[in-house]
Amino acid sequence: MGNWFRSGSPWIWLTAGAVSLSLVAVLGLILLIGWKGLSYFWPAPVYQFDVDLNGQKQVIIGEIYEQKSISVKQLAEAGVDVSAMEGERVTRYLIKTGNRERVALDFITLLETQIDSQTLANEIAVIDRVKNGKFYGYPISFIDDGVSKDLTALPQGLMEAAQVRKEIKLLQQTEIASINYQLEQLRQQERRLGIQPELTLQHQRLEQEYLQLEQRLFSLRLLLEKDALLVRDMAGTTVSLPLEQILDIWYPNNLSFAGKIVHWGRQIGKFVSDDPREANTEGGVFPAIFGTVFMVLLMSVIVTPLGVMAAIYLHEYAGKNSFTKLIRVAVINLAGVPSIVYGVFGLGFFVYMVGGTLDEIFFSDQLPAPTFGTPGILWSALTLAILTLPVVIVSTEEGLARIPNSVRHGSLALGATQAETLWRIVLPMASPAIMTGLILAVARAAGEVAPLMLVGVVKMAPSLPVDSHFPYLHLDRKFMHLGYHIYDVGFQSPNVEAARPLVYATSFLLVTVIVGLNLTAIGIRNHLREKYRSLEQ
Repeated sequence: MGNWFRSGSPWIWLTAGAVSLSLVAVLGLILLIGWKGLSYFWPAPVYQFDVDLNGQKQVIIGEIYEQKSISVKQLAEAGVDVSAMEGERVTRYLIKTGNRERVALDFITLLETQIDSQTLANEIAVIDRVKNGKFYGYPISFIDDGVSKDLTALPQGLMEAAQVRKEIKLLQQTEIASINYQLEQLRQQERRLGIQPELTLQHQRLEQEYLQLEQRLFSLRLLLEKDALLVRDMAGTTVSLPLEQILDIWYPNNLSFAGKIVHWGRQIGKFVSDDPREANTEGGVFPAIFGTVFMVLLMSVIVTPLGVMAAIYLHEYAGKNSFTKLIRVAVINLAGVPSIVYGVFGLGFFVYMVGGTLDEIFFSDQLPAPTFGTPGILWSALTLAILTLPVVIVSTEEGLARIPNSVRHGSLALGATQAETLWRIVLPMASPAIMTGLILAVARAAGEVAPLMLVGVVKMAPSLPVDSHFPYLHLDRKFMHLGYHIYDVGFQSPNVEAARPLVYATSFLLVTVIVGLNLTAIGIRNHLREKYRSLEQ
């Protein structure tokens, strides 16, 4: 036994067990988040409940969102009448009823003792809307331009309504946005040059074009005002739902298994590609995906050359003295600074000092409205670049240290300068280590939220940082981020129960984005490692 311990085998097995346990824990967490998030898009069955609430018979229609077994004693302590309950435990159902504009909340809690009967609601429809969430009801007829039609004409009406909504959105984001942009540029010129006749004429021309586009926009909206869907809700009341508000309609109890899979895939596609709605509790997360990826790529472009140059100086040029040791200690300490401190630094230095100076020099005609003197995606990328800089420096310096000095000496002996040796020999051989540092930087930066709350991220960004207006890439704009979206939906949502599945779905999406970025960087690193393996040998 003593020889076995002295051989080091117990520590090898202990290390292997710890690594295995960590992998199982990480995979289990990812699977849990994935299951909770992706199951949200599965078309759940809708039931009709005949219930007895305080002696009143009611009909409730909805999905079983959650069921939990609780003790009768706990209910009694909460003031619930338990005289008619048998046994020690009772099942409590959380039912999503939707129809948010007709009831106080779109969730209701029922005890199994309150339910007289539970059956699948035949021909029930789930209607996804632009506002007020989902509506559960029985479609009666379709009103097309004031004329009542059979429900067979509804799919065509929904397609036409979707096309009109698309034209309205395109009109607002292209032509109207272009007119507004030109008007803003003219206002800045008038502030700088004063009132000029040619500027006044151009201003009048743009206002006339804007009025024409506005009339066109109103005419498109008029096309949908007379179209509606008549639906009977769970109270038996006939409700008219404007077609312009209906995004999709499906009959979950009538779908086959293949149909449910198709619907599930379509809903995931909408979640990834659509904009958020209803205070981020409905719709998709495309702006957050775009903002996260764009910010990480911009951060990578900034941090990589800075980290590589710092590592080259420390390893190739700096002498081995107290000053160099002090720099290394500072780099190590920077890696342990809390991220929120970097956010405060970015707000004070980048936003107020650098951004305010840029506004005074280049954008004085727009003051007091700031351009760069306000949080934006550029300052967010710079802040995270400073945050992840120590990781890139340490990884790159370790890669430089692994390159044999004989390679450097051979290059210098053949007549190359030190700079040429670094650029053509040393850096290519150290590129796998540089990519390793970049992978670690991306993994940390993509999940950071605290500093971004101070230097650029917002709950809802009106436009993406990229558009068709010069300079096309607007680094001064605020942006959305998946990490902040998770925080906002999970802790700031007005409807916590409805938002809970979106927290899991967005978390799983954020993990997927980080894994995708890391796999891309790992692929590049492996390619570089194979390319320069012969030089290392």
